[in-house]
Amino acid sequence: MRTRRTRNQERILTLLKTLNRAVSAQEIFLELRKEGHNIGLATVYRSLEALKLEGVVQSRQLSTGEALYSSTQEDRHHLTCLRCGSSLPIDECPVHELEEQLNQSYRFKIYYHMLEFYGLCTQCQEAIASSTQQDQGAEG
Repeated sequence: MRTRRTRNQERILTLLKTLNRAVSAQEIFLELRKEGHNIGLATVYRSLEALKLEGVVQSRQLSTGEALYSSTQEDRHHLTCLRCGSSLPIDECPVHELEEQLNQSYRFKIYYHMLEFYGLCTQCQEAIASSTQQDQGAEG
């Protein structure tokens, strides 16, 4: 169900499609200002909320609490490191079948879903292991 969008909503949606990556509201604000659009940060947040309710924008929360926004093109899944904050996209999706079941059972229109796994990336695991070994070596 498409509703009538404001000029700012259209600008934000166009920007998100052009960037083709997840960005913060602050980045959207700065990019639009750089393009010469006189828009406030509060307007960016309101527009993002309206676009999310329409199902054309999705957001995901980083481990830092910051929200990243992107145009809804496909379901996105990530492995996110709690130590360094790196986030790796993964292609496999184990929940498409569940999504269909929920859609049918509850008659709930699902726009998208996100799956986020939190843990430690390889580099952080190695850094922790090496600092643990150094600490143990200093004690002995």
